Amino acid sequence: MSTQHLSDRINSLSVSQTLAMAAKARELTALGKDIISLSLGEPDFNTPDFIKEAAKTAIDENWSNYPPVDGYLELKQAIVTKFQRDNGLNYQPANIVVSTGAKQSLYNIAQAMINEGDEVILPAPYWVSYYEIIKMAGGIPVVVPTSVASDFKITPYQLQQAITPKTKMMWFSSPCNPSGSVYNREELTALADFLKNREDIYVVSDEIYEHINFSGSFCSIGSIPGMFERTITVNGVAKAFAMTGWRIGYIGAPEFIAKACTKLQGQVTSGANSIAQRATIAALEANPSEIGYMVEAFHKRRDLVLHLVNDIKGLEVNVPEGAFYVFPDVSYYFGKTLNGVLINNADDLALYLLEYANVATVTGDAFGNPNCIRLSYATSETILIEAFKRIKEVLKEQ
Repeated sequence: MSTQHLSDRINSLSVSQTLAMAAKARELTALGKDIISLSLGEPDFNTPDFIKEAAKTAIDENWSNYPPVDGYLELKQAIVTKFQRDNGLNYQPANIVVSTGAKQSLYNIAQAMINEGDEVILPAPYWVSYYEIIKMAGGIPVVVPTSVASDFKITPYQLQQAITPKTKMMWFSSPCNPSGSVYNREELTALADFLKNREDIYVVSDEIYEHINFSGSFCSIGSIPGMFERTITVNGVAKAFAMTGWRIGYIGAPEFIAKACTKLQGQVTSGANSIAQRATIAALEANPSEIGYMVEAFHKRRDLVLHLVNDIKGLEVNVPEGAFYVFPDVSYYFGKTLNGVLINNADDLALYLLEYANVATVTGDAFGNPNCIRLSYATSETILIEAFKRIKEVLKEQ
């Protein structure tokens, strides 16, 4: 069958590069290759026992019927409390929508908010799926580039220059996937000063890595005066609670947006998994210190990886203050030949590392920054040491 029978929408949709590289790594592993995968953003910890116990209790109590489309009220109340406790955001249950992962939350927002031709500002690097989700809704991504030198953060001047009469939204993550950068209150306030001048611009703040944060503080842009009414805060339990497979994400948003997302979700997936929702109540009601051991491990690995990266010629990296990635600039190698292979760009380098070092990474081009590659350190220190040993070896210039 030919792709001509498929919709233009699906034919124009790019494959997720993070998932594609992970699939390639699995294929090579199945063929007997000793592949180290640093491509996926998935904690290597198990879900905490107290969360698993809550799920078991929910099964025993027969929480097996269709849940409300926008989530159980008890979960929505737990989310409200979490937003107040951790973020200084005073939402009500009517402002909350629970979805099948934060990715669905983002898709719902795009479909509910964006019209054909609306512009959406994307500070780059951005999470890989933002671009395609916006495109599917008919929006036009307006990419604002950053670099290692600016800690991968946009400036107020760059934001001002990107805003046009067609600007509808700005989407960003903090801590950022893939750079690990964390915007502080002062930086967000400076950006908000320009956004406040246009009441028709809404901000999507993806905060799913908020607890994996080494900076000592965290600021939600919605907590800045004048921004609450125009901010859609996206979060979930996948990363901080090691619950990637449970598929629970959620938003806090103005009520009319929450209602629109619920309306859409009611025609697509309906409510998220009932047992996972009950388990999420336990996760969100717990003190964040319950997951402190994971955060400490990621922090220690971050420091190890920075040491290992700095020992490799040609990799320039910022100091990521959150998440579990490093995003080195690898443009030093562009135009060079390694083991007979000409490296033209980050795509070439990522494929080269996979073939010659047996290490899977992701090209920065997928995140809007073609000079970089992303490496996840959500794995053991032993594996990280071996991975960077391999990388260093194959990056030696002949």
